[in-house]
Amino acid sequence: MRREIDFTSKRKMFLIISAVLIIVSVISMFTKGFNFGVDFAGGTDIVFSSKEELTVAEIREKLTAVDEDFELARISKMSGIQSDEEIASSFSVIVQDFFDADQKEAFINNLLDLKVQSFNAVSGFAAEELKEKSTWIAIIALSIILIYITIRFKFSFGLGAILALAHDAIITLGLYSLFSIPFDVSVIAAILTLLGYSLNDTIVVYDRIRENMKRFRKDDIEKTINGSINQVLGRTINTSLTTFIVVFTMLLFGGSGLQPFAFGMTVGVIVGTYSSIYLASPILIGMLGRKKR
Repeated sequence: MRREIDFTSKRKMFLIISAVLIIVSVISMFTKGFNFGVDFAGGTDIVFSSKEELTVAEIREKLTAVDEDFELARISKMSGIQSDEEIASSFSVIVQDFFDADQKEAFINNLLDLKVQSFNAVSGFAAEELKEKSTWIAIIALSIILIYITIRFKFSFGLGAILALAHDAIITLGLYSLFSIPFDVSVIAAILTLLGYSLNDTIVVYDRIRENMKRFRKDDIEKTINGSINQVLGRTINTSLTTFIVVFTMLLFGGSGLQPFAFGMTVGVIVGTYSSIYLASPILIGMLGRKKR
């Protein structure tokens, strides 16, 4: 008989760990905030390239004469890529002001030997509207999930799933804040994707718990849940590991354009797997145990 790992007896310790991570994340979000891109902060994002190998300091010196109010960040190098001419280095310039058509033309004309690859301008009004819509998307998604789980299982299962998903989202957002990872529209896509991934993992465990509760009605609820987690543990680890390899590779080699999305997915796979095993299922013990009595 295979020896089972005891997950449920240490549930209080893992609840404390989760609570600490959530508190740190919330503190960071409210004190440090997020490194919003132009999608949410408004402004203008220009990506351009040069035939020369330039440094950030040299680029900053070239652009000072154009506009002093900008934030400059080096992005992924694209040496060896051939188009009309060889590109030695590429940069992203985030200008806090919103550029209209005349300002855009004047700015590009002053770049001299630098070639514009993309030009994205977002007004402050559009940025605020996008923030509001993103918030409502997250709220609606969580509400639909709660209704779905409640219909398929029980309300206690739905509540456990929602708490686990909220845990995953808060910690992931907290890490975006803590490490100042650029926060743009792709981050919203990453958060919603990881919520779906985490929910799928949680439902697999919940299905097994429900089956075992019917088969072993006389067993203690803690024993039933612990056994259920052990039965699906291999599948959970294999799925999480293969997904992690893909998204972590994207994070390492995908360049700055993919970094915000890949960071959220990489963190989300780890946090989502953790919550499915140590949070979503053990949290049912208190709720189902009381009902059983």
